[in-house]
Amino acid sequence: MLGASRESLARQTDALDARRQSAGFDGLAGELFAVASLLEREHQLRMALADSGQPLGVREGLVREILGGKVSDLAVAVMVEIVAERWSNDDDLLAAIEQLADQAVFTVAEADGTLDATDDELFRFGRTLDQSPELQMALTSPAQPSATKSAIVHDLLDGRSTGATRQVLEYAVGHLHGQRIDAVVDHLCDLAARQRRRVIAEVRVASPLDAEQSRRLADVLSRLKGRTVRLNVAVDPTVLGGVHVKVGDEVIDGTVAAKLEQARRVVLS
Repeated sequence: MLGASRESLARQTDALDARRQSAGFDGLAGELFAVASLLEREHQLRMALADSGQPLGVREGLVREILGGKVSDLAVAVMVEIVAERWSNDDDLLAAIEQLADQAVFTVAEADGTLDATDDELFRFGRTLDQSPELQMALTSPAQPSATKSAIVHDLLDGRSTGATRQVLEYAVGHLHGQRIDAVVDHLCDLAARQRRRVIAEVRVASPLDAEQSRRLADVLSRLKGRTVRLNVAVDPTVLGGVHVKVGDEVIDGTVAAKLEQARRVVLS
C-alpha cells in the first residue's frame, strides 16, 4: 500500500478495535468478507467507492443503497467510515476491507480464548504448504474456482482447527489476487500476532527446544525487539545444530550450517 492508504488503514484498524464491544461484532467479519467479494467482482463499483474525487455524500450514498438491508447496521457503518477515507487506488480499498475482516476474526478469537490456537494453526498450515507442492498447486491453480479452493481448506481443517483459522484461510485461498499463497499465510500470522500486540519469531532448530530454552530465547528476542516476542518453532534437520531465527525481515542465523558456509567463503576468497 502507498502512504495515503497505509494511513487510512491504520485509522480504520484503530476504529475497528474500538468497536469490539458493539452488538453484532461476532458476525462482522463474515459480512466484510462478503462485501470484499462483491467489490472484487464489481470493478466499477470498487473504483467509485475508492474515488476521493467523488463527493463524500455520493460514496456514502452508494454504500447505504447497495448494502442497506443486506448486511447489519454495524457493517454498513464500518463501510461508510472506510469509504470516507482516502485510498491511493481501488485495489488498496479492497485489500483494506479484507484485512479489517481478518482483524475482526482475530478480535473475536481473542475474546473467546482461541487466538493462541489460531495462531499456531496458521503457522502449521504454512509449514504444511511448504512441504506439499500438490496442496500448493490445488490451492493456486487458475483452473480451480475459488469455491473449490475454499472447500479444500474446509475439508482439511474441519474438526481439526478453530473456526477463526478456517474462516480466514477459506476466504484467503479464494482471493489471492496474484499473491503467493505462502506470503498470504505469513501475513495472516502477522495479523494474528499483531492482535496480541506481539511479534512472531520463526525459529528453525535441529531438535525440539525444551520449555526453559524456549523461555530464554523468547526473553532475549523480546529485549532485542523491545516488544513481546512469541516463538513459532519448527524442527529442520538441515539446521545442523544451533538456531535460525527470522523476525519480520531480520534473520539471525547461528546454525552450524551457516558457520560452515561462512568459513567456506573465507577459504575461497
